[in-house]
Amino acid sequence: MKYNRFTILMLFSLLFFNATAKEKEVPAEQTVTSPDRLVELKFFQKEMANKEKAFFYQLTYKGKPVVLESKLDLQLDNHLSESAMALPVDKHKNWFENLQITGIQRSTKDTTWEPVYGEKKLIRDNYNSLIISTVKDDNPIYLMNIEIRAYNQGIAFRFFFPENVKGTYYRIMSEHTEFNFAAGTLAWKANWAQAPYEKVALENWDCEAERPLTLQLKNGLFATLIEAGMVDYSRTKFKLKGQNSLVTSMFTPVDLISPVATPWRAVLVAESAPAIAMGTDLILNLNEPSKIKDQSWVKPGKIMRVMSQTTKDAMENIDFAAKRNLQYILFDWKWYGPAFSFDSDASKVAINDFDLPAIIKYGKEKGIGVWLYVNQQALLKQSDSLFSIYKKWGVAGVKFGFVQSGSHRWTNWIEKAIQQAAQNQIMVNIHDDWRPTGEQRTWPNLMTSEGIRGNEEMPDATSNTVMPFTRYIAGAADYTICYFDPRIKTTHAHQLALAAIYFSPIQTLYWYDKPAFYKGEPELEFWDKIPVTWDETKVLSGSPGECITTARRSGEEWFLGSITNNEPRKIELKLDFLPKGQKFIARIYNDDNTVATATKVGIKDIAVDSKSILKLDLQASGGAAIWLHKK
Repeated sequence: MKYNRFTILMLFSLLFFNATAKEKEVPAEQTVTSPDRLVELKFFQKEMANKEKAFFYQLTYKGKPVVLESKLDLQLDNHLSESAMALPVDKHKNWFENLQITGIQRSTKDTTWEPVYGEKKLIRDNYNSLIISTVKDDNPIYLMNIEIRAYNQGIAFRFFFPENVKGTYYRIMSEHTEFNFAAGTLAWKANWAQAPYEKVALENWDCEAERPLTLQLKNGLFATLIEAGMVDYSRTKFKLKGQNSLVTSMFTPVDLISPVATPWRAVLVAESAPAIAMGTDLILNLNEPSKIKDQSWVKPGKIMRVMSQTTKDAMENIDFAAKRNLQYILFDWKWYGPAFSFDSDASKVAINDFDLPAIIKYGKEKGIGVWLYVNQQALLKQSDSLFSIYKKWGVAGVKFGFVQSGSHRWTNWIEKAIQQAAQNQIMVNIHDDWRPTGEQRTWPNLMTSEGIRGNEEMPDATSNTVMPFTRYIAGAADYTICYFDPRIKTTHAHQLALAAIYFSPIQTLYWYDKPAFYKGEPELEFWDKIPVTWDETKVLSGSPGECITTARRSGEEWFLGSITNNEPRKIELKLDFLPKGQKFIARIYNDDNTVATATKVGIKDIAVDSKSILKLDLQASGGAAIWLHKK
């Protein structure tokens, strides 16, 4: 066959055009590494057996596998009416099938910010970012970005739908993001927020697992799966997809309008359990900065509950709180009537012999603030005005009781209630089956929350050793520490030590106790002196279900807590974190059966420095608290 000059020219032009177009195509495989280059996430698109293309990722740490090849997936149902901007019906419910990559954007961030309170004075926010822009079926209405961040502590990713001139609506039915692991992976699993933990393999689960979910990998690494920035969305837990495979499981569908993002899915990774327990910065960094301009009224402190709600009892508790260096007292439920009734009015006192204005006034004279419990029924009915009333009364904070959680509706309700409280300078403690996802950075008036198996349910010592490696990675928790109540299943030194191990800027002490129970126990000096917000925190040693030792610094003083599980344990505690060349006194409060008090806690002082090693002999279910101060 003969070709004329024009035909040959056209063939060369087409070949050149195709080669140029391929060179400009965005590669289907991308990697992003942490600033220290130890954490690496690989993102790629590949063709499935059904000929559809899907997105996948895998995660490594120092070259060791953490998350094996795992699929990214959302299920959408965008059937919209004419009144909802008349967008075309999207018949592709799986957005990740055949999405086209249209662009790649990389950036780096390295800043520090100072929280109002926290486990350290400054928090570093340092990551490398990869944003992958995609389009669905070449339709400029349907755009989505996959945002990935790599921190030294791990990785995080979310799905972002940019703003569209036609106001795109999205109904996300479910999210099935996978987390596949190697055989032999173990998890510390809780079926609900206040459930006990059990150590199980990734097989034959009968329930969803709460988040954070901490895992021990066969190669020796630890990982924790986290949900962060869960705003305007529904809660997502983890369920088994198959052996050694987990998948996200949304509580309910969500209805959204762009611009909008899903919550962050994050994976902490570390070489040891103590390093995982110190990864609490990540969940905060994945949330927006504080939206409260004047934060001076957000004041951390220690609090105790008034067990008997009479004016006399309240005054006695205020006196006790002042002597024991507490900052707040709490009036628990029913002070305004039946808590579960919409007929109860939380703007009025409903019990006799309870002069709340006089109590608040007396508390202010003694430097003690007042918190009030309000159940969800009253909050639903009255929250538009209730917080402004409490501000006029001089109330410091409100404990939300028996909140509903999980659904898109209740997520947005809780978010609104926290903001309404902030507008009236009211601090918040959320109780029952709810866990934070970093909201306290954006709204620091959210001081603490329950979502933990605390002393309301009297867990054993083994359960207590699991919490720092699991629940506390999500943020502050209101464990409701007790001391005198005979139902506690640990020693008294164990309870003392919890105040140093468990972080909460509103730290509940003496939960089931009364001032009359106090008989001058000298070891309670440790609770008198311990603060609730810190300049520095170090998890020195430990393993979930076995033991933990935590050291926290405020100024030049250190407060340490060490606890063991239901078995006795000997611990050698190096003090090499102390400044070199400086002398300290270590006052040790430990279990001692020879002490002639009901609590059986002894006290001894030892001169120490950075070269010292303290040898702790912990009883079964026991512990030790240590106060380090300058000689």
